Amino acid sequence: MSMPEQFEILENYAVFRPTGKVSLERAVEMVTDAIVFAREHRIRKLLVNTENLTGFEPPSLTARYFFVHEWARAAREVRIALVTRPERIDPQKFGITVAANCGVIAEVFTSEEDALKWLEGLK
Repeated sequence: MSMPEQFEILENYAVFRPTGKVSLERAVEMVTDAIVFAREHRIRKLLVNTENLTGFEPPSLTARYFFVHEWARAAREVRIALVTRPERIDPQKFGITVAANCGVIAEVFTSEEDALKWLEGLK
């Protein structure tokens, strides 16, 4: 698999910052591809910033359930810090609960700074 566009490998983690007007399905696919790339290249910490993806409404709980399962299958040992717009975050962080139930270490943030602090605190 070739490196996704807007993917950057840094010293202790990688960052994926996709942009564009896309469907929710395409956004999920883009993030999945970035997670797979990170896993295949033994990158254990991945910051994904989807703030600049537009063209879709905040996902339903059902959609969250299915795409988080897809990301969990892709992730395995990759730890994921997701940055997104506040309106896309479920107040109870349902997706994070699903990820944890799948054995994935993940968290969601509204700022890249907070996401990076969280990633840096992981072993």
